[in-house]
Amino acid sequence: MLMSQPSARSLSPVFDADQRYPVDLHMHSTASDGALTPTELVTLCAERGLTHMSLTDHDTMDGIEEAARAAERVGICLIPGCELSTRWQGVSIHVVALMPGGLQGAMVEGLLQQREARIQRAEVIAERLEKVGLPNALEKARFHAGSDRPLGRPDFARALVEEGLVPDWASAFKRYLGSGKKGDVKAHWPEISEAVGWIVDSGGVAVIAHPLRHGLTRRKRGLLMDTFQAAGGQAVELVSGQQNPDSTRDLARQLVERNLYASMGSDFHFPGSHAAPGSMSLVPRTAAPPIWQHPRLVHLRDAPAGPLASV
Repeated sequence: MLMSQPSARSLSPVFDADQRYPVDLHMHSTASDGALTPTELVTLCAERGLTHMSLTDHDTMDGIEEAARAAERVGICLIPGCELSTRWQGVSIHVVALMPGGLQGAMVEGLLQQREARIQRAEVIAERLEKVGLPNALEKARFHAGSDRPLGRPDFARALVEEGLVPDWASAFKRYLGSGKKGDVKAHWPEISEAVGWIVDSGGVAVIAHPLRHGLTRRKRGLLMDTFQAAGGQAVELVSGQQNPDSTRDLARQLVERNLYASMGSDFHFPGSHAAPGSMSLVPRTAAPPIWQHPRLVHLRDAPAGPLASV
């Protein structure tokens, strides 16, 4: 099947091969490590012609209420969400939670647990970075965060750049914060099955985020999907930002083999980066059903933003 362009108020049951889409179900704001406030993000999405979006900040839904008010003003359908940090076989795996009913049930306690985990993790990251030459790492990362929200690796990346230890944000991850580096701390996250349980038990849809970015072999990626599906997960981001088309087609085959829904998102964080709301690689022809056909989301296909504004 091919994904066709959704109209101004409905989502087609199939995908269309266009690099700019009116739906984006993975984006970040200042509620976590994004550069734009929820209102600014929604406004940008409207300017770029999006009709459906989800705000999926890291381990928090604090920006949803503001985003919902903005979405109602500009006429965008907002699906509340967040992106949970989890572990699987020692690998850090992100899971997007699409929460059509808003924050409720097990997710309330789950996000409190995630907040505490982020606080503890930031302290460990700071200790490690101080040993490699970033003095007062926690205070400097807090300065770059600009608020009292839990710190993430991008905050430390900005501190590393400001201190002159690396030339840019990407180099900070490559040298200090990326997978397997000193600042890559995973021990505080829940196992993926536990986090998926929070989402499903709270009326949400669990989605594996950017599965091609974890450096997994095809076999291990399949095992990850099997574990995820056994826990109640039902969707995977078929396209996340820019990715190799051959890898995307192979990923689509893995989704079809498991009857998993296909989601899509830019993983937008800040203007000027390689990602922009609604901008991502081509979605291939696939029999994998789009995420908005999921029974918990199908009622949102034609929904105006208004009903979600009270979330």
